[in-house]
Amino acid sequence: MPPRKTSWPPPYAVRNSRSPLKALFRRDRLRFLAVILLGCIGIIYLLGHLFSSDSSEVIPAGTPLVVIVTVINESWDPAFVEKIKKNRRDYAARHGYTTFFPSTTDYNLKNSPLSWSKVPAMRHAITLYPSSTYFWYLDPTALIMNHSLSLTGHIVDKEHLESLMIVNKPVVPPDSVIKTFDHIKGDRIDLVVAQDRDGLCQSSFIIRRGEWAKYFLDAWFDPLYRSYNFQKAEGHALEHIVQWHGTILAKLALIPQRTFNSYTHNPLGTDIAGMYSEGDFVANFIGCDRDGRSCVDEMQPFFDLLEGKGPGKSDD
Repeated sequence: MPPRKTSWPPPYAVRNSRSPLKALFRRDRLRFLAVILLGCIGIIYLLGHLFSSDSSEVIPAGTPLVVIVTVINESWDPAFVEKIKKNRRDYAARHGYTTFFPSTTDYNLKNSPLSWSKVPAMRHAITLYPSSTYFWYLDPTALIMNHSLSLTGHIVDKEHLESLMIVNKPVVPPDSVIKTFDHIKGDRIDLVVAQDRDGLCQSSFIIRRGEWAKYFLDAWFDPLYRSYNFQKAEGHALEHIVQWHGTILAKLALIPQRTFNSYTHNPLGTDIAGMYSEGDFVANFIGCDRDGRSCVDEMQPFFDLLEGKGPGKSDD
């Protein structure tokens, strides 16, 4: 006979196997954690790709290291414009660089001043030369005078750039509360701009190709900034975003003005450190296209110097 059941059964039966529902919950939790982990890895990768340069990238043979960009105003005399183009081409040929000459009419600026065209022109150049490393914008009112100086050796090489950088100083002189960083290495710089005593000299600047460069140019050309009607148009917009966007300031190097943007004209009539001197890299006739001045008349003696045996043709 089978044994008689007890009158006092245990309150809970002992489970001999794992609950299927509990196992399902555990699998869902692990799957959720895996998705979160992959998402974090993806974000870290994208941020690293956006704000760093890939030194291991293979650049196709024959790619120019530097692209010189100058936006041409079609209303200027064609013969004079050709002289400006030749100035860039002669310099580029000497160092294995190339040039790009878009027109102010190539871009839809709507009601913005024509000087804004330099920003989409740089974005355009990066698209046309996706493997070139440096893009140097130079206003048409400037001339490259010392052709013996390469852009790399004179400015953007890591050690030399670090020796030029203006650190822990107001971004916009004389008393901006935002100052340049003092701990950035030269190989982390993606934007090089000179500084005069009034602000940033956007008539000559250098950008290093990368995702950050595209982000910077898109931010600078934002329609909101163009609608502000800044007194100095894109110049004041640049000063604004550099001072109030840390992701831009962290990639910026300010260098002395005469390094690549010496002025030939001083509107205030006083001696300033950025005035052109013989042997300087660039002579900028800033403002020669307005206020009753003539770029043709002011620049012609310098064209004559370049065609002769001046410092611009030195074989040193």
